[in-house]
Amino acid sequence: MPMRIWHQSFTVLEKLPAYAEALAAHFERIARPDTEVVLHGMHKDSYQTNYPGNDIQYAYFQTLHSQQFIVRALEAEESGFDAFAIMTLPEPSIEDVRAIVEIPVVGYCESAMLASALISRRCGVLLFIREMAPVIERNVQRIGLADRFIGAHDVGFTFNDVLAAYDAPGRLVDLFKDTARKLIARGADAIIPGEAPLCVLLARLGITDVDGVPIIDALGATIKMAEMSVDLRRAGGFKPAKTGYFSAKPPRERVLELLDFYGVRKTVLDDLSPQRLRRNA
Repeated sequence: MPMRIWHQSFTVLEKLPAYAEALAAHFERIARPDTEVVLHGMHKDSYQTNYPGNDIQYAYFQTLHSQQFIVRALEAEESGFDAFAIMTLPEPSIEDVRAIVEIPVVGYCESAMLASALISRRCGVLLFIREMAPVIERNVQRIGLADRFIGAHDVGFTFNDVLAAYDAPGRLVDLFKDTARKLIARGADAIIPGEAPLCVLLARLGITDVDGVPIIDALGATIKMAEMSVDLRRAGGFKPAKTGYFSAKPPRERVLELLDFYGVRKTVLDDLSPQRLRRNA
């Protein structure tokens, strides 16, 4: 049975065409033939440059930007999408998103961690926004796999290095492997490429392991987690918890009132149409 997955990036995809094209090609290969993955980025004016890291290295800015994920999850549900995929390592406001919508919500880090648990004992994350390491460590605690986590570590190069590597990957791949080996020496038997641009670059190059230690395709794992969640929901009513402080569903009318009060909803929705980059099954 066909399904539609709303992919939500923390980047402005129009400003990163090579990355967007690589994502679309990767999802074309990974997703089932009857799954449609629709790519969405942030509002075109979200950041001062094409690099989100200048903002999202700070907890407060990440919280502000995360309100776009709330609006887009509501729009995804209203538009009939079957699942909402938060395709960014820090998974901004994932618990809030799960509380306000009924459709399955999956996250990049969570999906990669769960996938790594199937094939390894301890994994590590290599990321280029080094300031986000504490966020990842906190999220791993939430996921419940802290005892199987080596840590989140600086990969040794930058976002711009990753973008340049889409045309000339050699040096960056060598740097990635050198850093991965340091993590492996500390006991990691699976490596998660932190931010999605690095993940899709490695997948595009067919790099699936370093010295026999698997590289987790976090993007692929997230799509597969979304497909599985939708399948389980259709088969047996698989739904998110709606009890307790973090999961209780707030009144939708009040959610919309507050989003409008803070001016978030209009800004995001006015920008939605030109943001869409479609991948059709």
